[in-house]
Amino acid sequence: MRAVVYTKYGPPEVLQLKEVDKPVPKDNEILVKIVATAVNAADWRLRKADPVAVKLFFGLTRPKKTILGGVLAGIVESVGCDVKRWKAGDEVFGSSGMNMGAYAEYICLPEDGVVALKPFNLSYVEAATVPFGGHTAIHFLRKANIQPRQKILIYGASGAVGTAAIQLAKLYGAEVTGVCSTANVEMVSSLGADKVIDYTKEEITGDNYDVIFDTVGKIPYEAVKKTLKKKGTWILGGAGVTQMVQGYWSGLSRGYKIISGLALEKEDDIRFLRELIEKGKYKAVVDKSYPMEQLSMAHSYVEKGHKKGNVGVIIDETLDTINK
Repeated sequence: MRAVVYTKYGPPEVLQLKEVDKPVPKDNEILVKIVATAVNAADWRLRKADPVAVKLFFGLTRPKKTILGGVLAGIVESVGCDVKRWKAGDEVFGSSGMNMGAYAEYICLPEDGVVALKPFNLSYVEAATVPFGGHTAIHFLRKANIQPRQKILIYGASGAVGTAAIQLAKLYGAEVTGVCSTANVEMVSSLGADKVIDYTKEEITGDNYDVIFDTVGKIPYEAVKKTLKKKGTWILGGAGVTQMVQGYWSGLSRGYKIISGLALEKEDDIRFLRELIEKGKYKAVVDKSYPMEQLSMAHSYVEKGHKKGNVGVIIDETLDTINK
């Protein structure tokens, strides 16, 4: 099969399209023919080893897992002998998590993995873009115990996690303020934000937010101090070392509840997202998509940090025309 692999850390050009062995499902696994995947922040950070601590877990001198890609949508081609829940022909979407491997034509996933039937009203590429932002937003909003009528500020509201967080916070009944650049104000508003702040034109203000969700790790610390309630919740969704230190110091000195770490992916959550999508309560936000052969270009675009929502990658263009 074809796969995009990388054998060393570095710029997007380290990603190379090659022929590799097609995986064979174990007794408790399903073999999925991947129709589409997506490029997320985790992908380019692993490719680049940014931060350098990535190497401690994924290989000191070169990557242990040579095929990136943590999300997918596709068709079950075959199943292991013990699999009961899936059958050949099922259209699915979900996540391979830290096992990665979705930058390829085929992948094996456990029967009880983070997989669900693909929403009938999404194309494959749209479906593939849902899990990363959706899982991350659900995880952090639940940890923050978001409540109806609470005020939440979402910084980086136009990205994969931000666009998901706006929609989910509104479903929880919160009052949402999104922060983004001029080009994304209209989109953020269309997703349900009650107020949108263009950070290129105005300062971040507000009436004592209950929750600040920084999805990109770039909110000015002064803005947090001025606008977050005493004992409010600060979600460090994309924090670097400096913001981590500021966050935990603020937790001690100002009484903020600090939430950070990796977002856990759950099978129940991918099913929850599917139900919302099919009921018209959640939208897949896709900026653009690239063919598999241009995956390095997709990485370059995403790494610049200016995408609107998500960037998809089409592995099989003929099949992605189905159910659009």
